[in-house]
Amino acid sequence: MKKILSFSAFMIVGLVLSQLLPLWAGSEYGIVKNTSNVLLYVCLSFIMINVGREFEVDKVRWKSYAQDYFIAMSTAAMPWFFIALYYVFVLLPPEFWHSWDAWTENLLLSRFAAPTSAGILFTMLAAIGLKTSWIYKKIQVLAIFDDLDTILLMIPLQIMMIGMRWQVIIVVFIVFLLLSIGWRQLGKFNLRQDWKAILFYSVLVFIATQALYVISKNLYGDDGSIHIEVLLPAFVLGMVMKHKEIDTPIERKVSTGISFLFMFLVGISMPHFIGVDFAESHAGAHSVTGSQAMMPWSVIAFHVLVVSLLSNIGKLFPVFFYRDRKFSERLALSIGMFTRGEVGAGIIFIALGYNLGGPALIISVLTIVLNLILTGVFVLWVKKLALRSYSV
Repeated sequence: MKKILSFSAFMIVGLVLSQLLPLWAGSEYGIVKNTSNVLLYVCLSFIMINVGREFEVDKVRWKSYAQDYFIAMSTAAMPWFFIALYYVFVLLPPEFWHSWDAWTENLLLSRFAAPTSAGILFTMLAAIGLKTSWIYKKIQVLAIFDDLDTILLMIPLQIMMIGMRWQVIIVVFIVFLLLSIGWRQLGKFNLRQDWKAILFYSVLVFIATQALYVISKNLYGDDGSIHIEVLLPAFVLGMVMKHKEIDTPIERKVSTGISFLFMFLVGISMPHFIGVDFAESHAGAHSVTGSQAMMPWSVIAFHVLVVSLLSNIGKLFPVFFYRDRKFSERLALSIGMFTRGEVGAGIIFIALGYNLGGPALIISVLTIVLNLILTGVFVLWVKKLALRSYSV
């Protein structure tokens, strides 16, 4: 529970500092912002490599995973749909209900609710003694699949944001090439996997993706640049590694520390919103979401509660499947999927790159914070249901 509260605390501290840094840094703010962005991408790459390392499947039995992938995809899609609809029809004025830009922006931003925090979830379930249970093994498959589905769906969502250009064909080609390599070479490379090596790989992934962006930008301009986010390349790199379990105190401390730093940097990356009237500069400079006026904090808090409820209701989808298991087990499986964290925060960071902002962004960030605070409660709830299932 202390660890989960620490995740929230780091993001909140970063969020507070994001409102103060423009004033404190003054003319040096651009340098501070760029430095924090570089660190954030490296941390995100580190986290996704480790998620990829956990992706272990028996390729001979690949058809048996079809149902699991459908359930994971649906479990990621339901909260996403609920929140996208809520953001458009509740947060936006009626004149935006038929706006293509409004829908694409909110479909991208609301995707933060789709992924389950696999790293946090696996750690906590193992800590309470469920590592050998059916619930743990099934959650492990579903959580990794819904993270993968989240990463893949970011591609068409980003295409919707920037339009169909020839650069998009290059992006799609690279995505399918990476997935093909990941599947064909799954777990084949016996690479070093201590924290120093993973951090080194993370830096290389960032340099490779950034180099592609900078070179294409210099050749074709900013509108013609090719930008591959670090999520998929890092995940695939983790997939092709022959998984090694390195469970030492220093490995755990470094991994936790990088996750803490990532959450802090996500908070730092939030745009300045206190005292800012976003509606003043809506003409071309900001997105539809970013042009909306800020709401009173009491109203923001209400929306955070509703969005949190909708996102978790959507995660109950697995209850309707695996009918050969007890209801308490299926409910425990679904509640375990409530946990959100680094990957969802990474989606919000990507959304920032498209100038998405306004109340919807703040609500999204605070929803993740609330979910992190409640993660300990969710995990204890899972434990209680599991004990009830196995004691009967």
